[in-house]
Amino acid sequence: MKVVAINGSPRKESNTQLLLERVCRRLEKHGIETEIVKIGGKPLRGCMACGKCFENQDNLCIIKNDVMNDVIAKMIDADGIILGSPTYFSDVSTEMKALIDRAGYVTLANGSVLAGKVGAAVSAVRRGGSQHTINTMHHFFSISQMPIATSSYWNMVYGAACGEVEHDVEGMQTMDNLGENMAWLIKSLDAAKGTVPPPNIDRSQQMNFIRLEAES
Repeated sequence: MKVVAINGSPRKESNTQLLLERVCRRLEKHGIETEIVKIGGKPLRGCMACGKCFENQDNLCIIKNDVMNDVIAKMIDADGIILGSPTYFSDVSTEMKALIDRAGYVTLANGSVLAGKVGAAVSAVRRGGSQHTINTMHHFFSISQMPIATSSYWNMVYGAACGEVEHDVEGMQTMDNLGENMAWLIKSLDAAKGTVPPPNIDRSQQMNFIRLEAES
C-alpha cells in the first residue's frame, strides 16, 4: 500500500511540508509506504479546456512541458492521495489549483481512475481562511469518487514562518489523527477487496456529462 502526498507550497522550506511529513510518519508506522512530491514553485499552467484528454484516453495531459503527467501517474499508482496547500487568500496555491483542474480532467476523462482511492487534505494557515482551502481540495476528491479521510478537527495547523506549526500542539495532534484514520480507511478498503462488490456506476455516462462541462 502506498500514499502520495503533494505539496503545493512554493516555499523551499514550508509549514505545508512539515504537515505532510507528520501525516506520512503516522502512515509509515502502519506499514504504508509514502512519497512527498513538491509541485509548489514549479512552472505549472492551468487547464486549457482543450478536451484532448477525452480524445486520447492515455491518462496524460496534452501539456507535456512540466511535471504534471509524472504527478498524475503517481496518483494513479497510489492507494491514497494527500493534498497539502498553504492558505492564500482563503484558497489553495496557484500550483495546487492547476493540479486539481488538469489532473481532475485527465483522470475523469479516463474513466474516473482515482475512484476508490483514499483522499486527505491539509492546510497551513497564518490565521484564517483555511477551511475554504481544505474544501477546495475535498471537492477534488468528491468528484473523483474518492472516500475522504477526516481527523478529530479541521485539518489545519497555525503558523506563518516555517516551523511555527510545530508549536500548534492541537493542530499537530490533528495531523497524527488524520494519519491514523487514513491508514485505517486504506486498510479497511483493501480488506474488502474480493468480498464486497464495487459500486455499479456507469463511468461512460459520467464522462459524457463531464465533457459537456468542459465544452461550456
